[in-house]
Amino acid sequence: MNKGSTVKISGDVSIVLCGAAGQGIQTIEQILPRVLKRAGYNVFATKEYMSRVRGGSNSTQIRVSSRRVSAYLDRIDILIPLDNAAIPHLKKRISPDTVIIGDSEKLSSDLEFIDVPFSGLAKKIGGTIYENIVAVGMLSGMFRLDIEMVSDFIMKFFSKKKEDIVRNNITAFKKGYETGTDFCRSGKFCIDIGTDKEAAEEILISGSEAVGLGAIAGGCNFISAYPMTPSTGVFTFLAQHSDNFDIIVEQAEDEIAAMNMQLGAWYAGARAMVTTSGGGLALMVEGISLAGMIESPAVIYLAQRPGPATGLPTRTEQGDLEMALYSGHGEFPRVIYTPGTLEDAFYLTQKAFNVADKYQIPVFVLSDQNLADLIYNLPLPDMSAVNVERYIIKTGSDYKRYELTEDGISPRGIPGYGAGIIGADSDEHNEDGHITEDLDLRIKMVDKRLKKLDLVRAESVPPELIGNENYETLVVGWGSTHGAIKEALENIGSNDISYLYIKQVYPLHPDITDYLENAEKTIIVENNATSQFGKLIKLYLGMEFDSKVLKYDGMPFSVEELAGRISREAAI
Repeated sequence: MNKGSTVKISGDVSIVLCGAAGQGIQTIEQILPRVLKRAGYNVFATKEYMSRVRGGSNSTQIRVSSRRVSAYLDRIDILIPLDNAAIPHLKKRISPDTVIIGDSEKLSSDLEFIDVPFSGLAKKIGGTIYENIVAVGMLSGMFRLDIEMVSDFIMKFFSKKKEDIVRNNITAFKKGYETGTDFCRSGKFCIDIGTDKEAAEEILISGSEAVGLGAIAGGCNFISAYPMTPSTGVFTFLAQHSDNFDIIVEQAEDEIAAMNMQLGAWYAGARAMVTTSGGGLALMVEGISLAGMIESPAVIYLAQRPGPATGLPTRTEQGDLEMALYSGHGEFPRVIYTPGTLEDAFYLTQKAFNVADKYQIPVFVLSDQNLADLIYNLPLPDMSAVNVERYIIKTGSDYKRYELTEDGISPRGIPGYGAGIIGADSDEHNEDGHITEDLDLRIKMVDKRLKKLDLVRAESVPPELIGNENYETLVVGWGSTHGAIKEALENIGSNDISYLYIKQVYPLHPDITDYLENAEKTIIVENNATSQFGKLIKLYLGMEFDSKVLKYDGMPFSVEELAGRISREAAI
């Protein structure tokens, strides 16, 4: 930005705020998108943060647009650095068009910036702790938001704090608001984004909240977990709403206990869920195998982060697909859903409970840090499209828990509901559930369990083709890469390239083969180093992708990055 120039931003603005852990970046993310949405703006927000309580550099990107947006950008239109480390941390994303608004008391940069005394204003109010709310006020003023609406929101947001803290936050907001309105009033800096009446009436939720709502809609009434980033958001959300929806919440002593608690809950008739990340799933593997043997339903929310071991605990990656696919010794069926939108996170989680209950198998909802933490506005889910399906039967005195049936699904009873005895044993068993070493019966039991895989394949979630049906190049993605791929192809603007969005990676929907065969060139996009879904396609369909666009540095794909890399691979 040239010093003294007039700046006008319109259409779609990317705002990034960056500071050290402890400077309230997360508070900004909790307040600003919500008041902007209330004012009728389409909003998307995502964050990147370090695994530390104090220090480091954390940032949040808030996109405000006249149209729906749901993807991360490299572009920064407005940067608000709250400490001197912010600009070096984000230097690769700063361009000559980036407007930097900072405090000369803290910044030592060769780049031009608009000097706003965040620290000085905050100190006059009660301390530097209020700098983040001064920034919220300034941005609210730049958007000319209704001052009373935002003040009321801030008052409610801090309502559990002491009266003087609430008062100081309101004062900090109003001081920042004055600064923001002065920018536009002076004619030097204006933001002109069209509002959307529909956006104001919509909900603004995160990926974790979408999964949590889907679990509630699926009839979840028991959740167990050992907290692990980035899966903890779902566990916390359900705990917060447990009283309203009669959900039993159990923070277990470890992941082994959490998994076994879930199985015990299903055995007793509950609809249960466990949440974890890769390191936690490693401990749950024996329990997943137990679910396979005793034919217990299980819903496992697996939010991925980079490994191996502790890896990058607060970053994102799609590195656990193979772990979800192969976890548990022995051979037994499972389903793996991979939502890439908040809408699908809701509907697929809801569906997971019905499928687990119907087929008595483990069902994974595979997410990652990127999807778990992003937020955007969307309409309320269509509740007429969801239904809690229950498959428990009342048992008779001749009940056989593992009855050999034509389709492989044995009727599932629970203790105390009917006259039957409910057996469950981790050893191979007969139809009554008693241990057996009859080798002929062993074959029948394995075949019975595996029969269910054909049934779940028949009702698998179809892929979604986005773009021209008469494509030459087909880009394939799954999970959280969805938003960036979709917007990247919109920016490329070629009718020759379409995108196949995979919502269920196992078992594979049969339509995937036809889509791939119809393409002259295929490109797979994955947030991992070895193209795990590409390998799955080769294993089960015998097909290889022509090109692979991979990323595994802990960050999600940006729209600009994918537009460039896909264009090169497609030779546009």
